[in-house]
Amino acid sequence: MHLKKFFSRLLLLLVVFIIVFVAGYFYLSLPLISAFGAKTLCSSIYLQHRNPDTVIKEDLSGFPFSLATYNVSNTDSSVSVNVFGFAEKKAIFRKRLGATLINDFSETAIRKQEFNIPSPPPVADSIYWPNGNKLADSIMPDREKQQLDEILQQEIYGHTHKPTTTRAIVVVHNGKLVAEKYAPGFSDSTVMPAWSVNKSITGCLIGILVKQGKLNIDTPAPVPQWAGTQKSSITLIQLLQQTSGLAYSENYLYPSEATNMLFKKGNMAGYAESLPLKFPPGTVFNYSSGNSNILSDIIKRTVGENGYTSFPYRELLYKIGMNSATLEPDASGMYVGSSYCYATARDFAKFGLFCMRNGRWNNEQLLPEYWMSLSTQPSVADAHQQYGAQFWLNGFNKPGSKQHQFPDLPSDMYYADGYGGQGIFIIPSRKTIIVRLGLKETDANKLLAAILSALP
Repeated sequence: MHLKKFFSRLLLLLVVFIIVFVAGYFYLSLPLISAFGAKTLCSSIYLQHRNPDTVIKEDLSGFPFSLATYNVSNTDSSVSVNVFGFAEKKAIFRKRLGATLINDFSETAIRKQEFNIPSPPPVADSIYWPNGNKLADSIMPDREKQQLDEILQQEIYGHTHKPTTTRAIVVVHNGKLVAEKYAPGFSDSTVMPAWSVNKSITGCLIGILVKQGKLNIDTPAPVPQWAGTQKSSITLIQLLQQTSGLAYSENYLYPSEATNMLFKKGNMAGYAESLPLKFPPGTVFNYSSGNSNILSDIIKRTVGENGYTSFPYRELLYKIGMNSATLEPDASGMYVGSSYCYATARDFAKFGLFCMRNGRWNNEQLLPEYWMSLSTQPSVADAHQQYGAQFWLNGFNKPGSKQHQFPDLPSDMYYADGYGGQGIFIIPSRKTIIVRLGLKETDANKLLAAILSALP
Protein backbone atom coordinates (compact mmCIF):
# COMPACT_ATOMS: atom_id res chain seq x y z
CA MET A 1 0.00 0.00 0.00
CA HIS A 2 2.78 2.39 0.95
CA LEU A 3 4.63 1.51 -2.27
CA LYS A 4 1.53 2.24 -4.34
CA LYS A 5 1.08 5.60 -2.62
CA PHE A 6 4.76 6.39 -3.21
CA PHE A 7 4.49 5.75 -6.95
CA SER A 8 1.24 7.71 -7.15
CA ARG A 9 2.91 10.73 -5.56
CA LEU A 10 5.96 10.27 -7.77
CA LEU A 11 3.76 10.22 -10.86
CA LEU A 12 1.94 13.33 -9.66
CA LEU A 13 5.26 15.14 -9.14
CA LEU A 14 6.38 14.08 -12.59
CA VAL A 15 3.17 15.39 -14.16
CA VAL A 16 3.50 18.69 -12.26
CA PHE A 17 7.14 18.97 -13.36
CA ILE A 18 6.21 18.39 -16.99
CA ILE A 19 3.41 20.95 -16.82
CA VAL A 20 5.68 23.56 -15.22
CA PHE A 21 8.47 22.83 -17.71
CA VAL A 22 6.18 23.08 -20.73
CA ALA A 23 4.50 26.21 -19.38
CA GLY A 24 7.88 27.82 -18.72
CA TYR A 25 9.17 26.86 -22.15
CA PHE A 26 6.17 28.38 -23.90
CA TYR A 27 6.25 31.47 -21.67
CA LEU A 28 9.81 32.14 -22.83
CA SER A 29 9.20 30.99 -26.41
CA LEU A 30 5.97 32.81 -27.29
CA PRO A 31 7.66 36.23 -27.80
CA LEU A 32 10.28 34.54 -30.00
CA ILE A 33 7.61 32.93 -32.15
CA SER A 34 5.78 36.24 -32.53
CA ALA A 35 8.97 38.19 -33.24
CA PHE A 36 10.30 35.77 -35.85
CA GLY A 37 6.94 35.71 -37.58
CA ALA A 38 6.57 39.49 -37.56
CA LYS A 39 10.08 40.14 -38.86
CA THR A 40 9.91 37.43 -41.54
CA LEU A 41 6.48 38.42 -42.82
CA CYS A 42 7.26 42.15 -42.81
CA SER A 43 10.45 41.70 -44.85
CA SER A 44 8.76 39.25 -47.19
CA ILE A 45 5.84 41.57 -47.97
CA TYR A 46 7.58 44.92 -48.28
CA LEU A 47 11.09 43.97 -49.42
CA GLN A 48 10.37 40.88 -51.50
CA HIS A 49 6.89 42.03 -52.58
CA ARG A 50 5.42 38.61 -51.87
CA ASN A 51 1.79 37.85 -51.10
CA PRO A 52 1.19 37.63 -47.32
CA ASP A 53 -0.93 34.48 -47.59
CA THR A 54 1.77 32.79 -49.66
CA VAL A 55 4.46 33.65 -47.12
CA ILE A 56 2.38 32.33 -44.22
CA LYS A 57 1.60 29.15 -46.15
CA GLU A 58 5.15 28.48 -47.38
CA ASP A 59 7.47 30.07 -44.81
CA LEU A 60 5.49 30.13 -41.56
CA SER A 61 3.18 27.13 -41.70
CA GLY A 62 5.37 24.79 -39.66
CA PHE A 63 5.11 24.33 -35.90
CA PRO A 64 5.34 26.47 -33.77
CA PHE A 65 4.73 29.38 -36.18
CA SER A 66 1.44 27.81 -37.21
CA LEU A 67 0.17 28.72 -33.72
CA ALA A 68 0.51 32.44 -34.42
CA THR A 69 -2.00 34.98 -35.69
CA TYR A 70 -0.65 37.38 -38.32
CA ASN A 71 -2.00 40.89 -38.84
CA VAL A 72 -0.75 43.02 -41.74
CA SER A 73 -1.30 46.78 -41.84
CA ASN A 74 -0.57 48.41 -45.19
CA THR A 75 -1.50 51.75 -43.65
CA ASP A 76 1.80 51.97 -41.77
CA SER A 77 3.64 49.09 -43.49
CA SER A 78 3.78 46.91 -40.41
CA VAL A 79 3.09 43.37 -39.25
CA SER A 80 1.85 42.41 -35.77
CA VAL A 81 1.87 38.84 -34.54
CA ASN A 82 0.59 37.13 -31.41
CA VAL A 83 0.17 33.57 -30.17
CA PHE A 84 -3.27 32.84 -28.72
CA GLY A 85 -3.57 36.57 -28.01
CA PHE A 86 -0.34 36.69 -25.99
CA ALA A 87 3.19 37.99 -26.56
CA GLU A 88 2.38 40.36 -29.41
CA LYS A 89 5.34 41.62 -31.42
CA LYS A 90 5.40 44.23 -34.16
CA ALA A 91 7.79 44.82 -37.05
CA ILE A 92 7.73 48.00 -39.12
CA PHE A 93 8.98 48.58 -42.65
CA ARG A 94 10.90 51.70 -43.62
CA LYS A 95 11.94 52.45 -47.19
CA ARG A 96 15.59 51.56 -47.90
CA LEU A 97 15.85 50.03 -44.40
CA GLY A 98 13.68 46.94 -44.58
CA ALA A 99 11.96 45.58 -41.48
CA THR A 100 12.78 46.37 -37.86
CA LEU A 101 11.35 44.71 -34.76
CA ILE A 102 10.09 47.08 -32.09
CA ASN A 103 12.05 46.19 -28.96
CA ASP A 104 13.15 48.43 -26.06
CA PHE A 105 12.56 51.60 -28.13
CA SER A 106 9.21 53.20 -28.90
CA GLU A 107 7.87 52.96 -32.42
CA THR A 108 7.85 56.76 -32.58
CA ALA A 109 11.53 56.96 -31.69
CA ILE A 110 12.44 54.30 -34.24
CA ARG A 111 10.52 56.01 -37.03
CA LYS A 112 12.30 59.30 -36.26
CA GLN A 113 15.73 57.79 -36.87
CA GLU A 114 17.60 59.34 -39.79
CA PHE A 115 19.55 57.23 -42.27
CA ASN A 116 21.62 58.72 -45.07
CA ILE A 117 21.74 55.91 -47.60
CA PRO A 118 22.97 56.89 -51.07
CA SER A 119 21.07 55.92 -54.19
CA PRO A 120 22.59 53.00 -56.07
CA PRO A 121 24.51 53.89 -59.23
CA PRO A 122 22.91 53.04 -62.59
CA VAL A 123 23.66 49.69 -64.18
CA ALA A 124 23.78 49.40 -67.96
CA ASP A 125 21.96 46.59 -69.73
CA SER A 126 24.53 46.80 -72.54
CA ILE A 127 27.51 45.96 -70.27
CA TYR A 128 28.35 42.36 -69.44
CA TRP A 129 27.83 40.96 -65.94
CA PRO A 130 29.15 41.57 -63.26
CA ASN A 131 29.49 45.29 -64.13
CA GLY A 132 26.24 45.29 -66.08
CA ASN A 133 23.15 43.20 -66.63
CA LYS A 134 24.05 41.64 -69.97
CA LEU A 135 24.86 37.94 -69.93
CA ALA A 136 27.39 36.52 -72.38
CA ASP A 137 26.18 34.03 -75.01
CA SER A 138 27.84 30.70 -75.81
CA ILE A 139 29.90 30.64 -72.62
CA MET A 140 29.88 26.85 -72.52
CA PRO A 141 29.52 24.06 -75.08
CA ASP A 142 25.90 23.03 -75.59
CA ARG A 143 26.41 19.61 -73.99
CA GLU A 144 27.86 20.99 -70.74
CA LYS A 145 25.30 23.78 -70.70
CA GLN A 146 22.43 21.29 -71.00
CA GLN A 147 23.90 19.07 -68.28
CA LEU A 148 24.25 22.03 -65.95
CA ASP A 149 20.72 23.19 -66.68
CA GLU A 150 19.37 19.73 -65.86
CA ILE A 151 21.22 19.70 -62.53
CA LEU A 152 19.78 23.07 -61.55
CA GLN A 153 16.33 22.12 -62.81
CA GLN A 154 16.33 18.98 -60.67
CA GLU A 155 17.50 20.92 -57.61
CA ILE A 156 14.64 23.41 -57.99
CA TYR A 157 11.89 20.92 -58.88
CA GLY A 158 13.11 17.57 -57.59
CA HIS A 159 12.22 14.24 -59.15
CA THR A 160 8.47 14.76 -58.82
CA HIS A 161 8.43 18.12 -60.65
CA LYS A 162 7.07 19.77 -57.52
CA PRO A 163 9.09 22.77 -56.28
CA THR A 164 11.61 21.96 -53.56
CA THR A 165 12.73 24.42 -50.89
CA THR A 166 15.57 25.74 -53.09
CA ARG A 167 14.57 29.12 -54.49
CA ALA A 168 17.64 30.34 -56.37
CA ILE A 169 20.91 28.97 -57.73
CA VAL A 170 23.54 31.02 -59.54
CA VAL A 171 26.76 29.60 -60.98
CA VAL A 172 29.74 31.80 -61.86
CA HIS A 173 32.73 30.30 -63.68
CA ASN A 174 35.84 32.17 -64.87
CA GLY A 175 34.20 35.43 -63.83
CA LYS A 176 31.07 34.89 -65.93
CA LEU A 177 27.55 33.97 -64.91
CA VAL A 178 27.10 30.65 -66.71
CA ALA A 179 23.85 29.34 -65.21
CA GLU A 180 20.97 30.31 -62.94
CA LYS A 181 17.62 28.88 -61.99
CA TYR A 182 14.74 30.15 -59.84
CA ALA A 183 11.72 28.58 -58.18
CA PRO A 184 8.21 29.72 -59.23
CA GLY A 185 7.49 33.14 -57.77
CA PHE A 186 11.17 34.11 -57.61
CA SER A 187 13.48 35.59 -60.24
CA ASP A 188 16.82 37.27 -60.84
CA SER A 189 15.30 40.50 -59.47
CA THR A 190 13.91 39.00 -56.25
CA VAL A 191 15.86 39.96 -53.14
CA MET A 192 16.23 37.11 -50.67
CA PRO A 193 17.36 36.75 -47.06
CA ALA A 194 20.80 35.23 -46.56
CA TRP A 195 20.86 35.24 -42.76
CA SER A 196 24.40 34.61 -41.49
CA VAL A 197 25.91 35.14 -44.93
CA ASN A 198 25.88 38.73 -43.70
CA LYS A 199 28.63 37.88 -41.21
CA SER A 200 31.06 37.55 -44.11
CA ILE A 201 29.99 40.95 -45.47
CA THR A 202 30.47 42.45 -42.00
CA GLY A 203 33.94 40.89 -41.83
CA CYS A 204 34.88 42.54 -45.14
CA LEU A 205 33.61 45.92 -43.88
CA ILE A 206 36.03 45.53 -40.97
CA GLY A 207 38.74 44.75 -43.53
CA ILE A 208 38.03 47.99 -45.37
CA LEU A 209 38.50 49.96 -42.15
CA VAL A 210 41.76 48.08 -41.50
CA LYS A 211 43.01 49.05 -44.97
CA GLN A 212 42.05 52.64 -44.27
CA GLY A 213 44.21 52.54 -41.13
CA LYS A 214 41.27 53.06 -38.78
CA LEU A 215 41.37 49.63 -37.09
CA ASN A 216 44.07 47.16 -36.03
CA ILE A 217 43.00 43.52 -35.73
CA ASP A 218 45.67 42.64 -33.16
CA THR A 219 44.80 45.31 -30.61
CA PRO A 220 41.96 45.20 -28.07
CA ALA A 221 38.57 45.75 -29.66
CA PRO A 222 37.37 49.35 -29.16
CA VAL A 223 34.39 48.62 -26.92
CA PRO A 224 34.11 51.28 -24.18
CA GLN A 225 31.81 49.05 -22.10
CA TRP A 226 34.71 46.63 -21.61
CA ALA A 227 37.18 49.14 -20.19
CA GLY A 228 38.59 48.04 -16.84
CA THR A 229 37.19 44.50 -17.16
CA GLN A 230 38.66 41.17 -18.24
CA LYS A 231 36.86 41.62 -21.54
CA SER A 232 39.12 44.57 -22.37
CA SER A 233 41.74 42.11 -23.65
CA ILE A 234 39.45 40.75 -26.41
CA THR A 235 41.01 41.66 -29.75
CA LEU A 236 39.40 42.40 -33.08
CA ILE A 237 40.80 39.24 -34.65
CA GLN A 238 39.29 37.17 -31.83
CA LEU A 239 35.86 38.61 -32.60
CA LEU A 240 36.39 37.88 -36.29
CA GLN A 241 37.51 34.30 -35.60
CA GLN A 242 34.75 33.61 -33.05
CA THR A 243 37.17 33.12 -30.15
CA SER A 244 36.14 36.08 -27.98
CA GLY A 245 35.34 33.80 -25.02
CA LEU A 246 31.97 35.47 -24.35
CA ALA A 247 29.24 33.26 -22.86
CA TYR A 248 26.95 32.81 -25.84
CA SER A 249 24.87 29.96 -27.22
CA GLU A 250 23.93 29.96 -30.93
CA ASN A 251 20.87 27.77 -30.43
CA TYR A 252 17.46 28.29 -32.00
CA LEU A 253 15.63 25.27 -30.64
CA TYR A 254 15.02 26.93 -27.29
CA PRO A 255 15.47 30.37 -25.73
CA SER A 256 19.16 31.27 -25.79
CA GLU A 257 21.46 34.26 -26.14
CA ALA A 258 20.97 34.04 -29.93
CA THR A 259 17.16 34.15 -29.84
CA ASN A 260 17.08 36.75 -27.07
CA MET A 261 19.43 39.02 -29.00
CA LEU A 262 17.74 38.75 -32.41
CA PHE A 263 14.12 38.81 -31.28
CA LYS A 264 13.93 40.50 -27.88
CA LYS A 265 16.64 43.16 -27.81
CA GLY A 266 16.51 46.63 -29.34
CA ASN A 267 20.27 47.11 -29.08
CA MET A 268 21.70 43.76 -30.14
CA ALA A 269 25.36 44.72 -29.92
CA GLY A 270 24.89 46.23 -26.47
CA TYR A 271 23.34 42.97 -25.29
CA ALA A 272 26.19 40.89 -26.73
CA GLU A 273 28.79 43.21 -25.23
CA SER A 274 27.19 42.82 -21.79
CA LEU A 275 27.61 39.03 -21.71
CA PRO A 276 30.18 37.64 -19.25
CA LEU A 277 33.38 35.89 -20.21
CA LYS A 278 33.18 32.10 -20.21
CA PHE A 279 36.66 31.34 -21.58
CA PRO A 280 39.93 33.26 -21.76
CA PRO A 281 39.89 35.20 -25.06
CA GLY A 282 41.53 33.37 -27.93
CA THR A 283 41.36 29.90 -26.40
CA VAL A 284 38.01 28.40 -27.52
CA PHE A 285 36.13 28.59 -30.83
CA ASN A 286 32.43 29.34 -30.28
CA TYR A 287 30.35 30.41 -33.26
CA SER A 288 28.42 33.51 -32.22
CA SER A 289 26.15 36.01 -33.94
CA GLY A 290 26.86 38.17 -30.92
CA ASN A 291 30.49 38.61 -31.97
CA SER A 292 29.37 39.72 -35.44
CA ASN A 293 27.01 42.33 -34.03
CA ILE A 294 29.77 43.64 -31.79
CA LEU A 295 31.81 44.04 -35.00
CA SER A 296 28.93 46.00 -36.52
CA ASP A 297 28.90 48.26 -33.45
CA ILE A 298 32.66 48.77 -33.80
CA ILE A 299 32.13 49.81 -37.43
CA LYS A 300 29.52 52.31 -36.31
CA ARG A 301 31.76 53.72 -33.60
CA THR A 302 34.79 53.90 -35.90
CA VAL A 303 33.02 55.56 -38.81
CA GLY A 304 30.89 57.84 -36.65
CA GLU A 305 27.15 58.46 -36.51
CA ASN A 306 27.07 60.74 -39.56
CA GLY A 307 28.81 58.38 -41.97
CA TYR A 308 27.80 55.00 -40.57
CA THR A 309 24.49 54.50 -42.34
CA SER A 310 26.00 55.13 -45.78
CA PHE A 311 29.36 53.44 -45.14
CA PRO A 312 28.51 49.83 -46.16
CA TYR A 313 26.86 51.01 -49.37
CA ARG A 314 29.42 53.65 -50.23
CA GLU A 315 32.56 51.66 -49.48
CA LEU A 316 31.56 48.11 -50.47
CA LEU A 317 28.09 47.16 -51.70
CA TYR A 318 27.65 49.72 -54.48
CA LYS A 319 31.30 49.53 -55.49
CA ILE A 320 30.94 45.85 -56.35
CA GLY A 321 27.51 46.27 -57.92
CA MET A 322 25.37 44.89 -55.07
CA ASN A 323 22.78 47.55 -55.84
CA SER A 324 19.85 45.40 -54.73
CA ALA A 325 21.20 44.96 -51.19
CA THR A 326 19.31 46.12 -48.13
CA LEU A 327 20.90 45.95 -44.68
CA GLU A 328 18.25 45.90 -41.98
CA PRO A 329 18.88 47.67 -38.65
CA ASP A 330 17.75 46.85 -35.14
CA ALA A 331 15.67 49.25 -33.07
CA SER A 332 18.77 51.17 -31.98
CA GLY A 333 19.68 51.98 -35.58
CA MET A 334 22.60 49.55 -35.90
CA TYR A 335 22.79 47.26 -38.93
CA VAL A 336 22.32 43.67 -37.76
CA GLY A 337 25.70 42.53 -39.06
CA SER A 338 25.12 38.94 -38.05
CA SER A 339 21.95 38.21 -39.93
CA TYR A 340 19.87 40.75 -41.82
CA CYS A 341 20.85 41.38 -45.44
CA TYR A 342 18.58 40.97 -48.45
CA ALA A 343 19.88 40.92 -52.04
CA THR A 344 19.38 39.11 -55.32
CA ALA A 345 21.18 35.84 -55.91
CA ARG A 346 23.16 37.54 -58.69
CA ASP A 347 24.34 40.24 -56.31
CA PHE A 348 25.38 37.70 -53.67
CA ALA A 349 27.40 36.06 -56.45
CA LYS A 350 29.16 39.38 -57.00
CA PHE A 351 30.24 39.35 -53.37
CA GLY A 352 31.65 35.86 -53.87
CA LEU A 353 33.55 37.03 -56.95
CA PHE A 354 34.88 40.01 -55.01
CA CYS A 355 36.22 37.65 -52.36
CA MET A 356 37.79 35.31 -54.93
CA ARG A 357 39.51 38.35 -56.44
CA ASN A 358 41.09 38.98 -53.00
CA GLY A 359 39.02 42.07 -52.33
CA ARG A 360 39.74 43.78 -55.64
CA TRP A 361 37.11 45.23 -57.96
CA ASN A 362 37.56 47.25 -61.15
CA ASN A 363 41.26 47.83 -60.42
CA GLU A 364 40.54 49.11 -56.91
CA GLN A 365 41.89 47.16 -53.95
CA LEU A 366 39.16 47.58 -51.34
CA LEU A 367 40.55 45.12 -48.78
CA PRO A 368 44.10 44.67 -47.54
CA GLU A 369 45.82 42.32 -50.00
CA TYR A 370 46.26 39.74 -47.23
CA TRP A 371 42.66 39.96 -45.98
CA MET A 372 41.11 37.00 -47.77
CA SER A 373 44.11 34.84 -46.90
CA LEU A 374 43.59 35.82 -43.27
CA SER A 375 39.84 35.22 -43.57
CA THR A 376 40.37 31.67 -44.84
CA GLN A 377 42.84 30.48 -42.22
CA PRO A 378 41.56 28.85 -39.01
CA SER A 379 42.59 30.09 -35.60
CA VAL A 380 44.72 27.94 -33.33
CA ALA A 381 41.70 27.67 -31.03
CA ASP A 382 39.56 26.08 -33.75
CA ALA A 383 40.13 22.38 -33.11
CA HIS A 384 38.27 21.31 -36.26
CA GLN A 385 39.82 24.01 -38.48
CA GLN A 386 36.37 24.81 -39.82
CA TYR A 387 36.24 28.59 -39.55
CA GLY A 388 38.40 31.51 -40.59
CA ALA A 389 37.46 35.14 -40.00
CA GLN A 390 33.68 35.33 -40.60
CA PHE A 391 33.95 32.62 -43.29
CA TRP A 392 33.47 28.86 -43.04
CA LEU A 393 36.20 26.59 -44.40
CA ASN A 394 35.84 23.28 -46.19
CA GLY A 395 38.97 21.59 -44.95
CA PHE A 396 42.63 21.86 -44.05
CA ASN A 397 45.39 19.33 -43.67
CA LYS A 398 46.15 18.47 -40.07
CA PRO A 399 48.91 16.17 -38.80
CA GLY A 400 47.69 12.63 -39.46
CA SER A 401 44.26 13.60 -40.80
CA LYS A 402 42.37 15.57 -43.41
CA GLN A 403 39.00 17.03 -42.50
CA HIS A 404 36.40 18.28 -44.94
CA GLN A 405 32.99 19.75 -44.22
CA PHE A 406 32.04 18.80 -47.81
CA PRO A 407 33.97 15.63 -48.64
CA ASP A 408 33.32 15.71 -52.41
CA LEU A 409 34.46 19.31 -52.88
CA PRO A 410 37.92 20.89 -53.12
CA SER A 411 39.64 21.56 -49.82
CA ASP A 412 40.31 25.19 -50.74
CA MET A 413 36.60 25.98 -50.87
CA TYR A 414 35.39 28.53 -48.33
CA TYR A 415 31.90 29.87 -47.93
CA ALA A 416 29.48 32.33 -46.37
CA ASP A 417 26.77 30.27 -44.73
CA GLY A 418 23.31 31.17 -43.44
CA TYR A 419 20.36 29.60 -41.65
CA GLY A 420 18.21 27.41 -43.86
CA GLY A 421 21.03 26.47 -46.22
CA GLN A 422 21.84 29.90 -47.65
CA GLY A 423 25.32 29.88 -49.07
CA ILE A 424 27.92 31.63 -51.21
CA PHE A 425 30.44 28.91 -52.05
CA ILE A 426 33.80 30.14 -53.32
CA ILE A 427 36.10 27.59 -54.97
CA PRO A 428 39.35 29.27 -56.11
CA SER A 429 40.91 26.11 -57.60
CA ARG A 430 37.92 25.80 -59.97
CA LYS A 431 37.45 29.57 -60.45
CA THR A 432 33.84 29.02 -59.47
CA ILE A 433 31.26 30.68 -57.22
CA ILE A 434 27.94 29.00 -56.50
CA VAL A 435 25.08 30.76 -54.71
CA ARG A 436 22.23 28.72 -53.27
CA LEU A 437 19.28 30.35 -51.50
CA GLY A 438 16.20 28.62 -50.15
CA LEU A 439 13.74 28.01 -47.37
CA LYS A 440 15.41 24.93 -45.89
CA GLU A 441 18.74 23.16 -46.19
CA THR A 442 19.58 20.97 -49.17
CA ASP A 443 22.29 18.37 -49.76
CA ALA A 444 24.86 21.01 -50.65
CA ASN A 445 27.71 18.52 -50.98
CA LYS A 446 25.78 16.56 -53.64
CA LEU A 447 24.51 19.68 -55.44
CA LEU A 448 27.86 21.47 -55.61
CA ALA A 449 29.76 18.32 -56.64
CA ALA A 450 27.28 17.77 -59.49
CA ILE A 451 27.63 21.37 -60.65
CA LEU A 452 31.43 21.16 -60.64
CA SER A 453 31.31 17.94 -62.63
CA ALA A 454 29.42 19.76 -65.40
CA LEU A 455 31.86 22.67 -65.61
CA PRO A 456 34.91 22.68 -67.90
